[in-house]
Amino acid sequence: MQRNKRLQLLIEVAIFSAIGFVLDQISIKLWFQGGSISLTMVPIVLMAFRWGLGGGLLTGLVLGILQTFAGAYIIHPVQGFLDYIAAFVVIGAAAFLRPMVLRGADSGEKGRMVTGIVIGTVIGGLLRYIMHVLSGVVFFGAAALDAGDNVWWYSIVYNAGYMIPSIILTAAACALLFGTAPRLLKR
Repeated sequence: MQRNKRLQLLIEVAIFSAIGFVLDQISIKLWFQGGSISLTMVPIVLMAFRWGLGGGLLTGLVLGILQTFAGAYIIHPVQGFLDYIAAFVVIGAAAFLRPMVLRGADSGEKGRMVTGIVIGTVIGGLLRYIMHVLSGVVFFGAAALDAGDNVWWYSIVYNAGYMIPSIILTAAACALLFGTAPRLLKR
């Protein structure tokens, strides 16, 4: 029984990582140096709520590795790690709200369930945003930003331009998805 669950987890991680990769390819590209508005976080959040922290983190890791090997724009190893591995792994932290989401789904309290989904998605998205900000500091610092701008401020604003809309879009999509099909929360 335990072996079957592990196999199911690994199959779902592979499938949802691939879906996340495809969703990232059909995104709205905003900036030359990177950053796009997409639904790529949805499969990671889905796995975080279905399988918990391990499922969410593992799905983010696999998706980050896929993106790294599919033509990542890396100018510094730390920037590459933060942008393509850490940024997607931390989205799995949405699972911290899994108990609230499952209680809401089990008791038929859609409001509680959707609230947990939105808060969990925002937490995972904000953690990803932090990784991109840190990466931006390394990236723009390595590129010797000579405009006289504060590298931290530039990275915060630059990454907010695509991350805030992506977080909002992902939270809305997950709330709609789970709100209309709460059975997706069950393995």
